[in-house]
Amino acid sequence: MGHEFIETTMEGGLGTITLNRPPVNVLHMAMMEEINAVLESWKGKEDLKVILFNAKGKCFSAGVDVGEHMGDLAPKMIGIFHRMFRLMDEVGILTAASVYGSCLGGGCELAAFCDLVISADDAKFGQPEIQVGVFPPIAAQLFPRIMGRKAAMELILSGKIISSEEALRIGLVNRVVPREELEGATSEFLKPYLKLSAAVLSITRKAIFSGLRDDFEPSLAVIEELYLNELMKTHDANEGLEAFLDKRKPVWKNA
Repeated sequence: MGHEFIETTMEGGLGTITLNRPPVNVLHMAMMEEINAVLESWKGKEDLKVILFNAKGKCFSAGVDVGEHMGDLAPKMIGIFHRMFRLMDEVGILTAASVYGSCLGGGCELAAFCDLVISADDAKFGQPEIQVGVFPPIAAQLFPRIMGRKAAMELILSGKIISSEEALRIGLVNRVVPREELEGATSEFLKPYLKLSAAVLSITRKAIFSGLRDDFEPSLAVIEELYLNELMKTHDANEGLEAFLDKRKPVWKNA
């Protein structure tokens, strides 16, 4: 099946989803629906060992389409965006991201949600949502669990952008390599997993998550409720998004 905004391959136990929406792979609803359809179709594939997210173009992803966060579209957009993570959770396969350039907002959440991340040394990570008056729901659920509460608070509440070295230090990525070596290094990075049993990998991954005793779904449901029914009803969330689209500074009313 041809896709407009992604490319996919399946070979030797590795399923690859390549973001391909030039120039900066902004995730809009149509693109995310393509990703969701692929993940849905990969459920129950017995020989699938690893799902890799990588990208073409200038960077991994500059984030989710801000225009689709607005007003009546917000619940639909959040539903489609979060379906990606729910499907990654349901598929139950080891996931990896190979990242370079800007990896921001929803793009950063997608990479961070993967079990393993290899990053080029030129990558920049961040959740700038707070600066346009919203918060990143997946990062809110995930970051305190992967990097500790202090680092998560700082990243999400300041909206600052960090280097690949900083991302490595706080545990957001597993490995940093020179940009020109990323493709080869990604193949090497995944080799050990592709030699193993798909069934054993999947069950062991499940055991690690079970050990955390921390189900994804109940906490995300609470966060979504906050996002859609508290945050999106404030003046400032709408003002921040509108100001971003108008390329002006937001005027906060603190309400």
